[in-house]
Amino acid sequence: MTIKATIFDLDGTLVDFNLDYKSVRGDVRDYLLHVGLPASLITVKDTIFEMLKKTEIFFKNSNKSSNSILEIRNDILAIADKYELEAARETELLPGVNETLKNLIQMSLKLGLFTLSGDKSVTYILKRFKLVDFFSVTVPRNQVNYVKPNPEHLETALKVLGVTPEETLVIGDGIADMETAKELNATAIGLTTGTSTANQLKSHGADFIINSIIDLLPLIKTLNKKQQT
Repeated sequence: MTIKATIFDLDGTLVDFNLDYKSVRGDVRDYLLHVGLPASLITVKDTIFEMLKKTEIFFKNSNKSSNSILEIRNDILAIADKYELEAARETELLPGVNETLKNLIQMSLKLGLFTLSGDKSVTYILKRFKLVDFFSVTVPRNQVNYVKPNPEHLETALKVLGVTPEETLVIGDGIADMETAKELNATAIGLTTGTSTANQLKSHGADFIINSIIDLLPLIKTLNKKQQT
């Protein structure tokens, strides 16, 4: 099936990954201990989304009100927003991104973005680097109930673009990107410009590995040629 869409991760894929995630996790953990979550339930090795899940389960079982749980969730994400905006102001566009996105548009491909970052930092980055017009859909974390690797995150982007997973390439630097793509049977392209090694990306489902976003165009042309023969 001919490729009709490419859906990208953001941090580590289009821009440098420079989020101080250790500080984010540390601050979130401190906050959760303050509101009564037992220290034994969370560690700084947990992502904030893992912490959120454990928090919701614990407080639901403790008969805490839905409004109180929602308030805690919003406070956690506000902590993340603060760090993400700081990182967004310092990040740089990775080499070849503008050229590659322009060429993909010229190939009549639909472009999407799905990211664990919140809409504040995503909007800032897209405006700062003049990337807004490239993407037909942008799905930050706060637009879905469950983020990647849950398939809902990618499904949301696919639905807006009007394409099937089989017609789509998912490009990202993280194992969650690879797992989400494979869950839906999209083609997973692992990019080694971020947080994961080639071996890690492969072991979590990457169909192809590229070392630079510049390598994406030749790969797409090769894939389309194979599908036409």
